[in-house]
Amino acid sequence: MLKSDRWIREMVTKHKMIEPFVDHQVRDGNISYGLSSYGYDMRLADEFKIYEPKGESGFDPKNFDRGLFRDFKGTTCEIPPNSFVLGRSVEYFRIPRKVTALCFGKSTYARCGVLVNVTPLEAEWEGFVTIEIANLGPRHVKLHANEGISQVIFLESDEECSTSYKDKKGVYQAQKEITPSKVMNKQ
Repeated sequence: MLKSDRWIREMVTKHKMIEPFVDHQVRDGNISYGLSSYGYDMRLADEFKIYEPKGESGFDPKNFDRGLFRDFKGTTCEIPPNSFVLGRSVEYFRIPRKVTALCFGKSTYARCGVLVNVTPLEAEWEGFVTIEIANLGPRHVKLHANEGISQVIFLESDEECSTSYKDKKGVYQAQKEITPSKVMNKQ
């Protein structure tokens, strides 16, 4: 079932589900962030990995070339046309065992041709969220750090999963920075 603002506040108090936590929606000239009726609008941190293609090589998620990105820190970041950047959330999330969270891009950016992609935050996953932000349009788009980038909604099951993300020792568990693609090797 979709969880409300009351439930989110309770989970933050009892389990530190979101840190830092803003218990209301902030607007005032910002791209909104903080608690909403049935979700939480997470903020974009001021750290980015900007894609800079070199040569003709493409991406291989099993052999990720970190050299294709330039690190950047700043209050704004421009995404080149038809390109993307990686960012991360300001907030650190701790997802409860009976919960999965889904993230959706903010309409303010969507109306500028920006697509925000975040995979589900699985049961017992924790960390800063790595966010892929794509500019689908023909012009540069400016991103604003410390403002809203994606709404997170929380879905709670009526039963506990048998294996959580933490149980399976997922490769993105407790990530502290922007984390490019990784694949776990067989043990």
